[in-house]
Amino acid sequence: MTHKRLIIEMGMGVDQHGQDPTVAAARAVRNAIAHNALPGVWEVADLSHPSEMLVEVQVAVPFPEQVRQDEVLAVLPFGQKTLVLKEGGMVVAGRAIPELDDKNDDMYVAIAAVTVSIPDKG
Repeated sequence: MTHKRLIIEMGMGVDQHGQDPTVAAARAVRNAIAHNALPGVWEVADLSHPSEMLVEVQVAVPFPEQVRQDEVLAVLPFGQKTLVLKEGGMVVAGRAIPELDDKNDDMYVAIAAVTVSIPDKG
């Protein structure tokens, strides 16, 4: 199926405590979509429901193999969702706080790009 890209949103997310790349990735996706509404996408594209939108998510994050993909995609309310994880982001030295279940001083930073497309109907 061919498609037409309409919107690309970028975001950043950080897990300051807990050293969980899934948390950083999900926050990056949430940040990317936090300040938009897309009624025009499905109205102009003549879609019957926003679930028909194609939503591709790319996330660069430390330790991408540890990311729980279903939790990252659950941030998106609608669409036919795909996720591509890449090694990237940053590991930044913070300060461990035992009460927050920190394993070490690391903070994980993720970046995300969320692309919304519509099916090309011809």
